[in-house]
Amino acid sequence: VIDYFVSEYLIGRTPNPCIACNRAFRFQSLLQKARELEIDYVATGHYARIVYDEKRKRYLLLKGKDGNKDQSYFLYGFRQSELQQTLLPLGDYVKPQIRQIARDLGLPVAEKAESQEICFIPDNDYRRFIQERSGLTLKPGPFLDREGNVLGQHQGIAYYTVGQRKGLGLALGYPVYVIDIDPGRNAVIIGDMSQLKAAGLISIDNNFLPFDELTSPFLGQVKIRYRAAEVPALINPVSGGVRVEFIKPQKAVTPGQTVVFYDNDLVIGGGTIDQRILPQKEID
Repeated sequence: VIDYFVSEYLIGRTPNPCIACNRAFRFQSLLQKARELEIDYVATGHYARIVYDEKRKRYLLLKGKDGNKDQSYFLYGFRQSELQQTLLPLGDYVKPQIRQIARDLGLPVAEKAESQEICFIPDNDYRRFIQERSGLTLKPGPFLDREGNVLGQHQGIAYYTVGQRKGLGLALGYPVYVIDIDPGRNAVIIGDMSQLKAAGLISIDNNFLPFDELTSPFLGQVKIRYRAAEVPALINPVSGGVRVEFIKPQKAVTPGQTVVFYDNDLVIGGGTIDQRILPQKEID
């Protein structure tokens, strides 16, 4: 998971290590240990719900009832065997209720602050961690606009992410953002807010929960970052992945991040954002 995190940043993508850990390591390891110990279920503290659908004969993942704390976004990679053996007891509660239950039981976690950091970077210094872990000296390169004009020099593509505004060190007289990263040219592409928007995206490494494969388009909702609002979109299977077309263009669609597909409370699935689809006027 750590090597994946570092390698993705080094090629100009922005990974989500918590989701990678869930899919590749955490739940598989927990459930394997449970089977070895002849334990039927593993319970976690995620705010989400699992139900069994008699009609489909499948386990389904639903959002947690606490809209502010829902963590179904992180669990879209569950397999049926993992859903079957997992309990999510917090899914029917809201966070203040859980804190009160913990207080009533005298548990010290009742007042514990919520962590925002990645567990293997407790000081949240990504730059230091990436450089130390990779052993590489990151090469500076050009800040470019869409037309290829040089606007300045960046410190290394691993230090930037699509949508970033702060810390660019550019004084152009108007707000600018990272709108793309081009590892082939070791370039960070800069533009204004209008250029930050995308008409859609292509996702790869997709996983689906109510069925094994997506075979036809459907109109649902998508979430392109954990803290982003869900937005309506047409979700369409294509060769090698899924094409998502937003009803309205969205800003900061970031390759390497996770997109999750919903049908209201039901998690349909999700995948890794591979490409942004530009609005037609930018293509023209």
